Amino acid sequence: MIGRLFLRDLALLMPGGKRGGSILPLLFFLAVAMLYPFAVGPDAQLLARTGGGVIWVAALLAAILPLDRLVAPDLEQGVFDQLALRGISEELALAVRMAAHWLSFAPLLLLAAIPAAALLSLDGETLRKVLLGLLAGTPGLAAIGVMIAALTAGLRGGAALSGLLLIPLAVPILIFGAGSLSRPDGAGIALAAAISLVLVAMTPFAAGAAIRAAREG
Repeated sequence: MIGRLFLRDLALLMPGGKRGGSILPLLFFLAVAMLYPFAVGPDAQLLARTGGGVIWVAALLAAILPLDRLVAPDLEQGVFDQLALRGISEELALAVRMAAHWLSFAPLLLLAAIPAAALLSLDGETLRKVLLGLLAGTPGLAAIGVMIAALTAGLRGGAALSGLLLIPLAVPILIFGAGSLSRPDGAGIALAAAISLVLVAMTPFAAGAAIRAAREG
């Protein structure tokens, strides 16, 4: 049952799925990488110095786009009620949703970071740090996204509120992930991974409690 639930969630969130949650973040991410060189000019040294941070900001903002489709449609359609009747708790269902959400956007962003690095004149070492940082930080972004989507599901104006909530919560990941680009020891990547681990551990419980409150309300 858990396997089928995971495959259902992944099919909905992947490109071409009914909710199309992956294409928009990917296009947004690439659009930022393409437009930034036009904004600052053709200075290759400036692009190389700031490009890694731009990729991180683009990844953070791209994570906001699919939030309104992560949880709210299933709450409206009674999917969580049906899962509860089958003995699947909200916490377990949302842990599965978090894994599917990460798989639907993070690998695509990692692949898109390669052409983005070329557009931003990043060298191989900087690209390596960007990829490792995104690999460490995107699970945390996925966890924050599911948590906020659950908290705002059913609220009027929930999509706008989701973006306002996600940005401050994701700032620590952004700080350590982007900060690792200027540190040779990789401490920033380790701290970003630690924050992601904490968020991944706590999100199913926080999001599950929010969904129960929305169902009972």
